[in-house]
Amino acid sequence: MPVSMLDDFLAYTLAGTRPGAQEAQGVCGNNDNAVRWSWLDDGVLLMEPAVRDDGTRSVLVSAGVHGDETAPIELLSYLVRDIAQGDAALTCRLLVILGNVDAMRDACRYRDDDLNRLFSGRHEQVPHSHEAPRAAALERAATQFFAAASQEPGGRWHVDMHTAIRPSAFEQFALLPHTGKPFSRAMFEWLGEARISAVLLHTTKGNTYSHFTAQACGAEACTLELGKVRPFGQNDLARFAGADEALRHLLAGTKNGNVPAAMPRVFTVIDQLTKQSDAFELLVATDVPNFTPFVKDTVLARDGDYRYTVRHDEERLVFPNATVKPGLRAGLLVVETTQDTLSSLV
Repeated sequence: MPVSMLDDFLAYTLAGTRPGAQEAQGVCGNNDNAVRWSWLDDGVLLMEPAVRDDGTRSVLVSAGVHGDETAPIELLSYLVRDIAQGDAALTCRLLVILGNVDAMRDACRYRDDDLNRLFSGRHEQVPHSHEAPRAAALERAATQFFAAASQEPGGRWHVDMHTAIRPSAFEQFALLPHTGKPFSRAMFEWLGEARISAVLLHTTKGNTYSHFTAQACGAEACTLELGKVRPFGQNDLARFAGADEALRHLLAGTKNGNVPAAMPRVFTVIDQLTKQSDAFELLVATDVPNFTPFVKDTVLARDGDYRYTVRHDEERLVFPNATVKPGLRAGLLVVETTQDTLSSLV
């Protein structure tokens, strides 16, 4: 058994090692919690209880869709090690994905195109992009994994872990994809357990990995933003203990027995800034934190004849980035909808 793969899945993946046919699967854990594992592709590992029934939950956990977002990648590698050594319980099917492996090796966000804008088939529009084949491969991995998943409500989950480029009024927050269906109370309660302080609700379909799994695979999907981008080995992982513990509880089928966690505040997307040309200007400080509030009539961006002016009494700006390619999102505008959202959960 290639112990090094499971003991340090990150190092194994960065090294570009590919197991032989006889070394690509095995059994780990202990007698009380034996786990079958299969190496499926570069950075893609399937783990599941040796004994399971058809009602078993299926959870896809991904990190590194942006190659320089290292803290969640490290958390995920430690999780694999602990499951393999029997130190973390696994009672569900688990697909571990390290996303943009080439960008991880190069310590960059991506090579040609933002991988997290190429899902739901958008990779077909940029066939010569270095990232296009990886987007297609990750779609296939998710589709095949969830094809064998339970159809029961709550039977399919996808947690896609990221870190933000800039500081935030809420250091750890989540984004939920738009599916047209009511949002899940179970997801919000889990985000509360993970100590996620804010949730951003999309109102249109997107091309992120969590949008793809929600739309194409029927998963309860979320994108987590956990702190800031830092090089490998320079992360204070204790700051993300809430998310790490909640993920381990999800995989073990248990709940945190401590005091019930507070539900996160909720913000809904009402508009976005789109960079139409290289003349685009963001009229905010370059280091403005995510979720910074702006008052009505504030002009936030311009691009030729285009202007974006705040229309509500308060709008908050998330993911401002004037350096994206023309045609891409340069920021999201959100308003708080906590009370209405939490009262409508199912």
